[in-house]
Amino acid sequence: MANLRELRNRIKSVNSTKKITKAQELIATSRITKAQARVEASLPYAREIRNVVERLASASSLDHPMLRERENGKRAAILVVTSDRGMAGGYNYNVFKKTAELRGLLEDKGYEVVLYVAGNKGIGYYKFRGEDIAGAWSGFSQDPKYQDTHDLRRHLVDAFVAGSVGTAKWREGINGEEGTPVQGFDQLHVVYTEFESMLTQTARAHQLLPMEPVIEIDEVDLGDDGILGSGEDKATSDYEFEPDADTLLEALLPQYVSRGLYAMLLEAAASESASRRNAMKSATDNATALVKDLSRVANQARQAQITQEITEIVGGAGALAESGESD
Repeated sequence: MANLRELRNRIKSVNSTKKITKAQELIATSRITKAQARVEASLPYAREIRNVVERLASASSLDHPMLRERENGKRAAILVVTSDRGMAGGYNYNVFKKTAELRGLLEDKGYEVVLYVAGNKGIGYYKFRGEDIAGAWSGFSQDPKYQDTHDLRRHLVDAFVAGSVGTAKWREGINGEEGTPVQGFDQLHVVYTEFESMLTQTARAHQLLPMEPVIEIDEVDLGDDGILGSGEDKATSDYEFEPDADTLLEALLPQYVSRGLYAMLLEAAASESASRRNAMKSATDNATALVKDLSRVANQARQAQITQEITEIVGGAGALAESGESD
């Protein structure tokens, strides 16, 4: 059994660690609320641009590269969204695992896979393993601002439009000499963590480009006699676009994709905070249980020490009494 001093030192050390994990838990809890508020604040714009793109797609005959699978595609890009800091449980591990699965599937199909990484943990993970990273960005995993993610979003959109046979403009964060054009790619996948609830966050792999045009189909009730009902069921009005629908769709599609990518970064930020909160709460609970167990052992050791001291005193007193009687 460890001596009493060692046990007290361990209890003191665990209590110090418990204070840190409890503080991290409270900070993460406050950040979850802010992250969810940012996601909610982005929804009105997302809904409006989606409605506009749906209307334009239904009225346009544009054969945009973002809307069709390329024949003989050779390069596929994966954006891996990780955290800048640790202490988030299995948050980053699940993303790395999902990325490895997706990468294997793409390589089996004959694609050359190009990695782009967001977050210091992902950058360190792949550099430690000697993996080539085409681009890396960090510093915004917990609080992604639209302007801070501009270079990331614009490069991924431009590089896809250029394709594997073309090049895109060099931007901040791209590995390579400044000003040197960067080879494009034919597919873009994003691996991020979806926020489902405070207790559940799931790593997802999503193909962002090429995207399928989303065309809204209005259901019209013809009634029992096959005649259009006169109540709330009305045919959708036609829209006139100026400039023409093709021109507008070509201009809005990159913004639509960029907004979708930013929404994934916001969701990943909320998931990171929730995962960190859960990890820190678990660590705090474990520290509390450990302190309780160590305190019990320390009390037992103290009790044994006191018992031994009493026994020694009684034994000494008995020896003195016997010595006096013999005299």
